[in-house]
Amino acid sequence: MNRKSLRWWWVGGVLLALFVAGCRLSGAMFGPLAALGEAEPPVLDAMPSATPQTAEPAVAAPLSAPSMTASDLEATLARLYREATPGVVSIRVYGPDSQGDFPDGQGSGFVYDKQGHIVTNFHVVQNADQVEVTFADGTKAWADVVGTDPGGDLAVVRVDVPPEKLHPLPLGNSDELQVGQIVVAIGNPFGLDQTMTWGIVSALGRSLRSLQASSQGGYFAMGDVIQTDAAINPGNSGGPLLNLRGEVVGINQSIRTSSATVLGEPTNAGIGFAVSSNLIRQVVPVLIAEGSYEYPFLGIAAVDDLPLKAIERLNLPQSTGVYVVEVVPDSPADKAGLRGAKPVDNPHEVPPGGDLIVAIDGQPVRHFGDLIRYLTTKTKPGDTVTLTVLRGSERLEIPVTLTARPKVEE
Repeated sequence: MNRKSLRWWWVGGVLLALFVAGCRLSGAMFGPLAALGEAEPPVLDAMPSATPQTAEPAVAAPLSAPSMTASDLEATLARLYREATPGVVSIRVYGPDSQGDFPDGQGSGFVYDKQGHIVTNFHVVQNADQVEVTFADGTKAWADVVGTDPGGDLAVVRVDVPPEKLHPLPLGNSDELQVGQIVVAIGNPFGLDQTMTWGIVSALGRSLRSLQASSQGGYFAMGDVIQTDAAINPGNSGGPLLNLRGEVVGINQSIRTSSATVLGEPTNAGIGFAVSSNLIRQVVPVLIAEGSYEYPFLGIAAVDDLPLKAIERLNLPQSTGVYVVEVVPDSPADKAGLRGAKPVDNPHEVPPGGDLIVAIDGQPVRHFGDLIRYLTTKTKPGDTVTLTVLRGSERLEIPVTLTARPKVEE
């Protein structure tokens, strides 16, 4: 890959590799995302905020706020593990490649409610013929897939077990997270069930490539992603990321790494990602009720974090914002009059002429993560948002009515 070539906004547009943290037992590949390189520009999308309330997660008494003395922190972590692990499950997947009695994939999940619903990642159960769930006490049960959401990499499965086996974990408010806050991951890395690791929140509001392809090529974006340095490895996918009060603040989803074992297994490099609990709160009730989830659609491809050289050459009025390089024909952005950049022959240069989005509904947009996070958490299909756009010397307020994300024919 040429380090100097232009990279559209794309989660794989760096020299590292991104792996989902689900585990394929063959050792050849872990989850559907292998090393990512250059790709076609993605189409911006978002998740709606208004959802029907069909199944509320459990409300459990959280742990008291911990003291920061070493002994108290140790006691808090030990108590958190004791109280959370009954609600964390191991998931094994049997698909077309399964050999006899042995699964061909594994991951993690957590108990969502007393009706037997368990939340995990979409990529853990993708293409599964059978799903096996193992509880902390060793109880095993088959699970039915209730709903899947490739756009948010979320899925819900349901088990039929006695109520006393179900220990739902409470959902926390991921909007209250702060960088530097201690978080804990519990899951099934490399098949080692009920493994606990801990670290801090490294960043908030990240944007990643989702697992849903767009009709324009590439994939849609998912936003409001938490970055953490808690050790996450293949098999952690779908397991909870918890705060010290024992609340689920995210689902561990992927890692970014440049290293692997001799068997090709990706290894933790201190950069992991989790789907935020507030997205779980929005999406999961709809998956339980309807089996799928619709996302708002804007219809742009963009370059994020432009280098200063490009900013000066394009004569942009500021260094922050989302620079539009492509507008999808007949999309909401196109109908609203947003402008993409003009094609150029030099693949190493950012093309000129694109709009620079600097705010949405009056909220500043410093980078792509701000835009997708707002759309993800504050809007739904049919909503109208106002984009503040810099176009040359003009400052424009452009209303855009979002539609549902176009579906790709399989």
